[in-house]
Amino acid sequence: MVQHQLRGLLTIIDDCSFNVSQFDMLSGTTHVHFWGAIAPDFFNLTNGFIISNHVLNQTFRNASFNVKLVDNVTWDQIQVLSVWDLPTSSDFGHVLLNVYDDDSSPVPTPAANATSHSAFVGMVPTVFDNCKVLSKNFRIRWTLDADQGLLDIGLEAATGTQNYMAFGWADPNFSSGFMIGADVAVTGFTEQGMPFVDDFFITKYEECVLNKDGSASGVCPDNVYEMSNNMNNTELVYGHRRDGVSFIRYRRKLESDDKKYDLVVDAKENMTVIWAIGLVKPPDFIWPYYLPQNHGGPRDVTYGSSKLNVSEHINECLGPLDAEDKEDQDLIIADGNVPLVVTTGPALHYPNPPNPEKVLYINKKEAPVLKVERGVPIKFSIQAGHDVAFYVTSNLLGGNATLRNATETIYAGGPEAEGVVASPKELVWAPGRNTPDQVYYHSLYEQKMGWRVQVVDGGLSDMYNNSVVLDDQQVNFFWTLSNETISIAARGEKKSGYLAIGFGSGMINSYVYVGWVDDSGEGHVNTYWINGKDAYSIHPTNENLTYVRCKSENGIITLEFTRPLKPLCGHKEEKPECKNIIDPTTPLKVIWAMGTKWSNGPLTESNMHFATSHRPFRVLLMRGSAEAEQDLRPVLAVHGFMMFLAWGILLPGGILAARYLKHLKGDGWYQIHVYLQYSGLAICMLGFLFAVAEIRGFSFSPLHVKFGVAAIVLACIQPVNASLRPKKPPSGTDISSKRVLWEYCHTIVGRGAAVVGILALFTGMKHLGDRYDGEDVQELSLALAVWFLLLALIIVYLEYRERQQRRERLFNRSNWVLGDLDEDDSTDLLSPGLARVQKESQSSERMEVQLEPLSR
Repeated sequence: MVQHQLRGLLTIIDDCSFNVSQFDMLSGTTHVHFWGAIAPDFFNLTNGFIISNHVLNQTFRNASFNVKLVDNVTWDQIQVLSVWDLPTSSDFGHVLLNVYDDDSSPVPTPAANATSHSAFVGMVPTVFDNCKVLSKNFRIRWTLDADQGLLDIGLEAATGTQNYMAFGWADPNFSSGFMIGADVAVTGFTEQGMPFVDDFFITKYEECVLNKDGSASGVCPDNVYEMSNNMNNTELVYGHRRDGVSFIRYRRKLESDDKKYDLVVDAKENMTVIWAIGLVKPPDFIWPYYLPQNHGGPRDVTYGSSKLNVSEHINECLGPLDAEDKEDQDLIIADGNVPLVVTTGPALHYPNPPNPEKVLYINKKEAPVLKVERGVPIKFSIQAGHDVAFYVTSNLLGGNATLRNATETIYAGGPEAEGVVASPKELVWAPGRNTPDQVYYHSLYEQKMGWRVQVVDGGLSDMYNNSVVLDDQQVNFFWTLSNETISIAARGEKKSGYLAIGFGSGMINSYVYVGWVDDSGEGHVNTYWINGKDAYSIHPTNENLTYVRCKSENGIITLEFTRPLKPLCGHKEEKPECKNIIDPTTPLKVIWAMGTKWSNGPLTESNMHFATSHRPFRVLLMRGSAEAEQDLRPVLAVHGFMMFLAWGILLPGGILAARYLKHLKGDGWYQIHVYLQYSGLAICMLGFLFAVAEIRGFSFSPLHVKFGVAAIVLACIQPVNASLRPKKPPSGTDISSKRVLWEYCHTIVGRGAAVVGILALFTGMKHLGDRYDGEDVQELSLALAVWFLLLALIIVYLEYRERQQRRERLFNRSNWVLGDLDEDDSTDLLSPGLARVQKESQSSERMEVQLEPLSR
């Protein structure tokens, strides 16, 4: 079996005919034929030939018929007999014929493209002796080897890639229910498409949980109960996904060595068996196993029980399973702002076999279905090698159809569209109005390396002004800003049961929006506040969301909503959502998560995510860009230290020097004042530029920024003010009005800069706490307050001492007769009025000296 659920038995009748029996096949095109080739490789299969005029243009269900070879074909020309779809060059399945063997029956073998774990030689792993229908979409096939005590079981279901298939035997000693004590095999496929099977034992009607005493209960693997890796007594034989149908073959012993968790299967007795289909939860940091979730649904549809005697011959499976959704390929929804990286890799699950060994990968996904929107330019970064010329064509097979005398329309690319990782080639394609709904991307030089392109009208890229790809390139984030609202959309890039985006630095203390589609197909977007790491820490909120939509396309979740920038809350409301404010001028930290299922009811550990972002992305809403969140605390620490050095030490020190060091000889106080002020201003400017450059953005809205800019502006005015200082008056003359005005301005601006600078330090500490939730911010703020309190006490002491010394100087001057009373060049900038009084006093003293008699 390769495609279309092809299955049957082939018997050669004579030299020119053969018989097909128990033949199942889903219909293809109207040109499906029996096909011959000399080898099963890609080149020989695609260059094969029609061996019969018998047309297979319908669905076959357990059919039997004879087929006659065309006149010019003999068995010695046929080494491979295939069912072949001519228009798509597609192999539905084939067998290898050993015409030189004495045995008249051909020996079928698995297709070369199948993912096989077969332990059989000369047998197809999809063929069994018996088949029983468990439900419309679930079957069990089996082959009994009583002599060896082995039972080969094949589980086959039309179900999704994220679902498990479970089958096992009920404990005959339990009469209250079939599940308790049951020995069950759980099968499914990993995220990489690889089959798995594990041995489970059921102790409770619940999903597997770890109890406080370390024991496990529920539907758990045998390994979990014994904390061992040697308790899985099922053996995987083969598995594949074809046409939306999962098939897994595994083997088990009738009587296992594990007497505690494995039941004995009596081959001659009618025993009760149970089965279920449901979502499977991938491994996480708690459980390294694929765990089945509650199957839900009605009985005999998603779960059930039956009687089975494995020694009886049963064949109830008449016809192939026909899944509603047959598309298993990954889906990539192209975004005009994000280039699609085109590379090559090995063909593991190519959707249209046969195919070459190397196929095209887009964004590390093998031959995905590419969905594009008309009118939206799509950029390809071609890194597939110089031997692969990428192009978009109307031909399903590609490989330059004109060389096969076929017609094609090339929409983009061509011989020059080739590149390597070191030197990629950029190709831009904008689907137009006349582009068909379905085209194909391929290599110009070889057929069937690419796959389908779905062209649709409009989409998220057209509806939203901005978009970015979040962490790990697994979620696309879209938004459009308006005056009071923001419209947001998010789309996953991998299949999941729900998609969640959150605003915050991590899962804890974040506001989350979860989108999922329920069993009835209705989409939901719920809002939550998360303050912990368990399910009980997820608290529903009531945000005012409008234009809410959520849909799932092939398991890809897309959610959309519009919300106010500021929540509509009253002044006294203290709901968590009232603090979920979006400031467009501040980077919005966005995280994401994906999981298996979600619900409106109480949440449990089964709702935990299986994939999540490793770090938040800072989305710059005004710019329309994003960058990975970096820990800026070291940068802000340097910025804070420089500002403290400037506004907490140097600049206040310069002011104090001008006030209290005038007793120094000469202009020493003035030199200290100037050096400290200019040093503080230089360090302040460096700290400001350092923060702006590292944070990569400047927003004036935070209170800290407003105080900081105001302080820097006032500090920069002081050097300009100093350069405009009027000259000092001659000794003994009155101070000019310009000098008085200058002194007032210099004093007020200097004091104002100091006060505003100190406020900027405290608001900066608060801003740091709000941004990083730092635990030590309060301690740092307290230390800063203590520092300035000590500085204030020192100023009080120095002011008291200065006033005492001034009184003493005034008293001593009143007793002088003659003396050097030249004006000190030191102007008291902090008390210009007092300086003027002192000068007047000195002048009056000088007059008294002149009136004394010169001789006695």
